[in-house]
Amino acid sequence: MKVVHKQEAFPQAPCRRRVAAYARVSNGDDDTQHSLSAQISYYNDLIQKRIDWEFAGVYADYAMTGTKDNRPEFQRLLADCRAGKIDGVITKSVTRFARNTVITLKTVRELKELGIDVYFEKENIHSTSGDGELMLTILASFAQEESRSTSENIKWRFRNGFKNGKPLRPVTALGYKLVNDKPVVVSEEACIVRMAFADYLSGMGYQSIAKKLTQIGVIGKNGGELTGAFIRYMLTNPIYVGDIVMQKTFVADHIEKKARRNKGELPMYCIDNHHEAIIDRETFAKVRTEMAKRTTISENRTRYPFTGKIVCGQCGKHYVRHTIHKEKKENGWSYWICSATYTGKAHCPLSQNIPESTLLDIADMGFEKIIVSAPNTLTLVMPDGAQIEKHWRREYRKTAQKRQPESEKSRKEKNDANE
Repeated sequence: MKVVHKQEAFPQAPCRRRVAAYARVSNGDDDTQHSLSAQISYYNDLIQKRIDWEFAGVYADYAMTGTKDNRPEFQRLLADCRAGKIDGVITKSVTRFARNTVITLKTVRELKELGIDVYFEKENIHSTSGDGELMLTILASFAQEESRSTSENIKWRFRNGFKNGKPLRPVTALGYKLVNDKPVVVSEEACIVRMAFADYLSGMGYQSIAKKLTQIGVIGKNGGELTGAFIRYMLTNPIYVGDIVMQKTFVADHIEKKARRNKGELPMYCIDNHHEAIIDRETFAKVRTEMAKRTTISENRTRYPFTGKIVCGQCGKHYVRHTIHKEKKENGWSYWICSATYTGKAHCPLSQNIPESTLLDIADMGFEKIIVSAPNTLTLVMPDGAQIEKHWRREYRKTAQKRQPESEKSRKEKNDANE
């Protein structure tokens, strides 16, 4: 007779939720660094004390603003959430998570769809609760307004300092070094600055000056390569006559935090004779006059159909037009080439001459721009965003064998004429 026994099921261990924490401080001073360390230690202890939680890490951004979503640790947290490595997120408050209402709601909704709850300690809000999103919308709006108010207070302090002749930053430019927070002329660099001003007045352009200085071993103040844009900035910088102009740029939006050039929206302030000059005021004025003269000439110059529409796929610069005038050809032979070649072929290995006749063959296709994507390959970007690839072949010059009969004929005609 068989005896059947009932087997009791073994109790299963409770499913542990993988919980991570997010911390952030916006300033880089010692006090806030200590605050961040304290937050990290706190969340380490908090999560690991819970038997129903599994520690998934602490993600901490140091000296990062909460109005932006490009914070490296914040993005790493989101990436791990999307990868299924995290079940829940805990953070101190809405303001630590983000000060931008759009970023807060967008992130919380995405995590909610992934089944991930975000818990805000200070406000005691779970994002997956019924009224969680409503409360977050209200609190995130307050956080964003608080950020705007803080930004305005900082701007006011800076602008009040400008009125009292206090620069925001010390003078840092090629030709100067700081000694006890005061700009002092560096004689070797000052010679380079004077050379650039003299070369421009002699007729050289920005790119040509940059190329010349690079060839003699000059590098930028921060070790970067000299460019035409840097030379232009140097030639227009009043620092070199001993003056400081304040509020040349400003931040209009506290969320985007993009600096804009001040074109009269706000007053600018100038401190005359703030430090030792490298360039005399007469030379500086001559350079500005020459710049205005060249700008007028450039604006009156003929604008061709492809101007500003051909972009190099290698370096991103625009192609420019050149014409080679030949005998017996009224209009010469025109071609387009990458403007990077002004500073040397090595700056753009992809650069090649594109005959204008090749471009005219495709001019009626209604494109927005042309990208030189590969050798002998043009990518046409259409108004609707579509891309069409076009290949072209170079018309090579006649070989010596083909030119020989013409040369003999020319010599014969010349001899007959001499007889």
